[in-house]
Amino acid sequence: MTGGPAAPVVPLAYGRGTVDVPLHDGGLVVTPRDDPALPDPAAALRRALRDPLGAAPLAAQVRDGMTIAVSVCDGTRAQPRQEVLEVLLAEIDAAARGCEVVVLVATGTHRGNTPEELLAMLGPAVLDRCEVVNHDARDRASLTSLGTVGDGVPLELNSRWPAADLRITTGFVEPHFFAGFSGGPKMVAPGLAGLDTVMVLHDAARIGSPLATWGVIEENPVHRDIRACAAAAPPDLALDVLLDRTKRITAVVCGELFAMHARACELARAAAMRAVPHPMDVVVTTNSGFPLDQNLYQAVKGMAAAERVVRPGGTVVVAAECADGLPAHGSFAEVLGAAPDPAGLLQLISSPGFRVPDQWQVQVLARVLAKADVQLYCSGLPPEEVRAAHLVPVDDLAGAVDDAVRRHGPGARVCYLPEGPQTIPYLAG
Repeated sequence: MTGGPAAPVVPLAYGRGTVDVPLHDGGLVVTPRDDPALPDPAAALRRALRDPLGAAPLAAQVRDGMTIAVSVCDGTRAQPRQEVLEVLLAEIDAAARGCEVVVLVATGTHRGNTPEELLAMLGPAVLDRCEVVNHDARDRASLTSLGTVGDGVPLELNSRWPAADLRITTGFVEPHFFAGFSGGPKMVAPGLAGLDTVMVLHDAARIGSPLATWGVIEENPVHRDIRACAAAAPPDLALDVLLDRTKRITAVVCGELFAMHARACELARAAAMRAVPHPMDVVVTTNSGFPLDQNLYQAVKGMAAAERVVRPGGTVVVAAECADGLPAHGSFAEVLGAAPDPAGLLQLISSPGFRVPDQWQVQVLARVLAKADVQLYCSGLPPEEVRAAHLVPVDDLAGAVDDAVRRHGPGARVCYLPEGPQTIPYLAG
């Protein structure tokens, strides 16, 4: 005798795989639009480099013996760096001889990537062809001051960037929880910026603005000053891609920085932002799996996506592997422990004179915690560290979802974000 049909489940992105949770009656599953992956990404990349928006083709800009700086995302991002760079280098080498290419890993304030990570990110051919430099925002000797830009931003950039004969940004575009969208100008600043620059771009007033949020560019104080930084040392060519939920390329956009980014943001908004009809009692979210869910610092993004639609007093259940811990580097843990509760954290971060790296991520986390109960399922952090981060640790993900639904009573509204911040929900109307 066989049993009845299996209960429906929702696979949640987690690490390099998935974990399943029950799909509750009436539950709303919100996922990105499934744009088809490009059948020949290399050909699409070549076409984009040869016919960019508002800029001369790459081959027309390259000259023999040039020093060329190319910025790429660090290891916390899913950018297909090797695919992009191999095509880019082939175009450069076909157009000119003796060009020195330095790949600048745009870490912002994150740690530098290890040699093993760089090999996985870039591949042996790129490492053999290029000098690769992990940007270090704290190394003052590696920075060049370009004065003050935007709304009082002291701009310091990795010296290799303004010194290059030709500058190229590469990245990928998706909604960003306080910069509006990723990619584009972010590959200059904060990606290649000094710590003082990053601190001002991410100060409490800018991060606290209601316009510093997913999908908003116009009047967003964070994005506005990121653009001002990039305009002070702009790339000669900018190339971004869009990705599907399996990290395959769905679109390539190349050209003058701001024209290119505007077009890429249009595509990303259409693919990733989804209307939800009403506030939810329970939101189950992720941080899009590896590489974005490597640590708790990054996992705040998945929580911020859930914040958009959870009702005040609701519950957010997060699945993020956090294999890299909090992480150990940076000041995230220090700021998290600087006050006993989320309200105290928000008050501290907003107080005059408070200025600690990574405070912006704690500010967003505290804001989410002020709205909803947040529970975390992860294998990379012990329960005591999760509690120290003001979160509730859970070791049974499906059970935690079931308990949250029961706690909110009959008719509880449940929403699932299986790809986390790859899909940004918003309340309709």
